[in-house]
Amino acid sequence: MALSFRSRLEHASAPWVERLNTVPRPVGLAVLVVLLVVGVLAPRPWSGIAFLVVSAFVGWLLFLTWQRLTLPERLMRLAVLVLALAVAVVGIVPAG
Repeated sequence: MALSFRSRLEHASAPWVERLNTVPRPVGLAVLVVLLVVGVLAPRPWSGIAFLVVSAFVGWLLFLTWQRLTLPERLMRLAVLVLALAVAVVGIVPAG
């Protein structure tokens, strides 16, 4: 029996999630803060790339936790993802 896309991604993500759990929380938070500071202060396209990395991480976590979240939690996390993606696009696409 073939596994669904969600199941395959959850199985592929399991080792990465376990590694993330071994990293001290302040280190993970520091990496996120550094990426956000780079996204705010760096010139184009580096600012957009930093926000794209943050967006990919948030999207990955959102996908993995989607079924366990309540509707308000889903909407708030989706809003964060959309905002980060919008900032990434603005940072990457040259002003016309």
